Amino acid sequence: MNNISILKFIELEVNRQEQDKLAKEHRLTQLFWECTVKCNQNCLHCGGDCRKMDEVSDMPIESFITVLDNIASNQDPAETIIIICGGEPLLRPDLEICGKEIHKRGFKWGILTNGELLTQEKFDQLCDSGMQSITISLDGFEDEHNWLHHTNCYENTCKAIQIANSNPTIMCEVVTCVNHRNFDYLPELAGHLINLGVERWRLYAAYPSEKTEKNPDLKLEPYQMKLLMKFIKKQREQQYMYVSYGCEGFLGEYEKEVRDHFFSCQAGISIGSVRVNGEIGGCLSINSTYSQGNIYEDEFMDVWNTCFRQYRNRDWMRTGICVHCKMFRFCKGNGMHLRNKDGQLTRCAFYSCK
Repeated sequence: MNNISILKFIELEVNRQEQDKLAKEHRLTQLFWECTVKCNQNCLHCGGDCRKMDEVSDMPIESFITVLDNIASNQDPAETIIIICGGEPLLRPDLEICGKEIHKRGFKWGILTNGELLTQEKFDQLCDSGMQSITISLDGFEDEHNWLHHTNCYENTCKAIQIANSNPTIMCEVVTCVNHRNFDYLPELAGHLINLGVERWRLYAAYPSEKTEKNPDLKLEPYQMKLLMKFIKKQREQQYMYVSYGCEGFLGEYEKEVRDHFFSCQAGISIGSVRVNGEIGGCLSINSTYSQGNIYEDEFMDVWNTCFRQYRNRDWMRTGICVHCKMFRFCKGNGMHLRNKDGQLTRCAFYSCK
């Protein structure tokens, strides 16, 4: 059974049944808000449409409030955490106001940031506005990090991590895009993060996109993927900090070894998003082809409850290498973000780890 034990196979089957039930219930527990596409960096691994130009306006908080009020009228707002992202959300001058409006309506919220612009004053303001979590990208030591982010931001990012860890009530997570340039330094990077006070570290491989395909340094080889899984597994056993692999896809024998749970893509099942132009979809890494509506034309919860069929029944994904794969019943075709606009799978994490 593809190196999967009988016990794990049984656990996977139980999990599959549970996930089918969750898909039918589709309770919204996490909503990503792309509040801006402006960014102070130009990262090589970014698959988004972030840019420095001012040609795309930020979404007014008033527009997003209509979404929040619509959700709150359909379910307990405390059940849903709002993740503010971009672009770079710290470029919004009204970020604290946005946070207060979200918090005032009973939602928990956090931000995804590159950290370069985070100061102690700004962090304190965000905390006072109800922020409960912050995720910061650190992608290696100085040379590797600055190369990936196309700017000399390493020092400021490390300071941001220290600032974020200064408040024990805020859940701080560091994320790292593993690539050829930082791969050999992961053990040293782990030690560095521990010294910075980091308690949560999530690693992932760059998502396939036009930008990443042009740079071979971003694509891990199969043997590196295996070594990465073993590295994460060892880090988790040592328990110096909580380490996990991202939500990229089904990992076969490494399932529940590098994450606390078995893989299941939650996009459109418990995770939704609102893009800066109002488009409603799963997570923001998914191709906009799979958008389901627009907040300027539709009520968010109407779309959430009546659309997302492609997300909740993924039999259509059984194409290409998925046709004869015995793991499809558990994998359901990998994460939606790994499907291109034509529905084709761009990378299979399971075969990369075999």
